[in-house]
Amino acid sequence: MVDEILALGFSMIEIGYDLRRDLVSGLHRRIREGAVRVVSVHNYCPVPMGAPRGSPEIFLFSDLDRATRDRAVEHTIRTIRFAAECGAHVVVAHGGYVRHWRPLMPRLLEELQRDPDSRAVQRLRSRIEWRRERRVRRHLDALRETVERLVPVLKESGVTLALENLPAWEAVPTEMEWKTMLEEFQGAPLGYWHDTGHGQIREHAGFINHQRLFERVLPYTVGMHIHDVRFPATDHLMPPGGTVDFSSFAKAAKLPIPKVIEPAPDTLAEALRSAADYLHQCWATSQECPQQ
Repeated sequence: MVDEILALGFSMIEIGYDLRRDLVSGLHRRIREGAVRVVSVHNYCPVPMGAPRGSPEIFLFSDLDRATRDRAVEHTIRTIRFAAECGAHVVVAHGGYVRHWRPLMPRLLEELQRDPDSRAVQRLRSRIEWRRERRVRRHLDALRETVERLVPVLKESGVTLALENLPAWEAVPTEMEWKTMLEEFQGAPLGYWHDTGHGQIREHAGFINHQRLFERVLPYTVGMHIHDVRFPATDHLMPPGGTVDFSSFAKAAKLPIPKVIEPAPDTLAEALRSAADYLHQCWATSQECPQQ
């Protein structure tokens, strides 16, 4: 796995949440040999024992069930310690969702595909915002409690926990809620992880201005996932295959933070190389990036 990535010209990697335990020894060997540097690890990693498959949402930090949050803490601690063993300084995690109803975001995206200016889109967007606002406080309290339990282990391990923005508006926290949490946990090893594709989907859905909001959370950003999006929500495309304006991330590109290209599983090697070349060219100048 590592050698395949190295052959593409990359020397630093993020370890994903679907890493199987039988691959760990080989990964550690390549790290010890100095062949590769691990900059981040995505929760939960390696895949927890007994889990049918890898997923960042097996246990959610914001779940209202205490036993589920206990499992989230248990397995996140294992990920934090695994990240420290690999020399990574960031663990990327999903916070969770405001649940207890049938998610409306998939329906909104379907309506956007049909007609982005329809009344159905406006009604669904309003319902999502209203339902989220009614229920979010309890989930945010649960999220804070989970994060608070992880802080001592983070400090001990020298690892930062970064919550990632997610595409659904039902997700917690939003970018601005996370900003408030970071201010509450002043000095703790916590940060914000920006996913360019997820942010663009949220803009397509009409909830945020992607570029303007990113500028507000940039001081808290400790890493990025980079991929493009075709309207409204076909993501993990390689730049510049979609609607993301990568020139708006030029300031972040100059920061010493991990910037992880996140391709779809069937992405061809040449597409990855082209994406890396495009981003280097785009961010080497302050001019607007060319689009295809």
